Amino acid sequence: MNRLLRTERHLPALDRGTFFSGAKFLRALTLALSAAVLAAASPALAQNAPNAAPPGAGGDVADNNRITIGIGAATLPDYEGANSNTITPGAVAIGVVGGHDFFTRGTQLYVNLLKTQPGPVLNYELGVIGALRFQRTNKVDNLQVRALGELDTAYEVGGYAGVSKTGVITSEYDTLTARVAYVHDVSSTHDSYVITPQINYTTPLSIRTLVSLGASADYVGKGYGRTYFGVSPIGTRLSGLRTYDINDSGFKNVNVSFFVLQSLSGDIRRGLGVGAGVLYGKMLGKYKNSPLVRDVGDSDQIAAAAGLTYTF
Repeated sequence: MNRLLRTERHLPALDRGTFFSGAKFLRALTLALSAAVLAAASPALAQNAPNAAPPGAGGDVADNNRITIGIGAATLPDYEGANSNTITPGAVAIGVVGGHDFFTRGTQLYVNLLKTQPGPVLNYELGVIGALRFQRTNKVDNLQVRALGELDTAYEVGGYAGVSKTGVITSEYDTLTARVAYVHDVSSTHDSYVITPQINYTTPLSIRTLVSLGASADYVGKGYGRTYFGVSPIGTRLSGLRTYDINDSGFKNVNVSFFVLQSLSGDIRRGLGVGAGVLYGKMLGKYKNSPLVRDVGDSDQIAAAAGLTYTF
């Protein structure tokens, strides 16, 4: 059953990233089952040992390598702080190879350099992150925000550290995970950083059903706020939005999320499944007061997604 929980690294959380290319299509696919939907929930789904047989599954030992692919659709904010959502299609991939987890959190790819041990034990994480950030890289619905112009894609690299414990509350098979991630822009788009503390709780309700709760926050550097939430005097003339500048770092937002996975084949470790999730986010402080949010957007951000999955 511990393997059941370990399925989070090969079960499709709807915020896991895509593996298609092409500028606009890549953005749509990557975001469709993205962090906007389950920014906090899905990383917990990568913490559970693949080699412990859940109740009713028999005593066979599963292959240590496993991959899940999925397709689905999501309704996501048009941009960070927008008051309208866009429906997009999406595809995801999650897996474990040689005992090393890899998963995507939105447009970020996480690769754990440490092997995770099965069973009700304490495990540590130390990994690397590669990311693409597509904020306002295409036309948005709001005409005033659109008048500010499109931004370049940000390329980010970084790492993460965390700890997880299996067998904490409901049974020896549930998992609680705490993690802190750091990424920095290497493309000079926002030329800044994002620090993301995360906490997740995942538990199997049966061999067919898995649920996850999560929470996270983003602490961003000055360049991030200036790029995505600031309005220059020239921007004011172009858009009619008030001039706004951010001169320091701070917490940008907090998110809470809920995710459920239901097997269609009778075993969430293999075959077909269906997953769905919802996320509520709240913009904070100087970012909430940006004219892109306060004047023409909304500090309350809601996203949802659903998709079909296949695990092999």
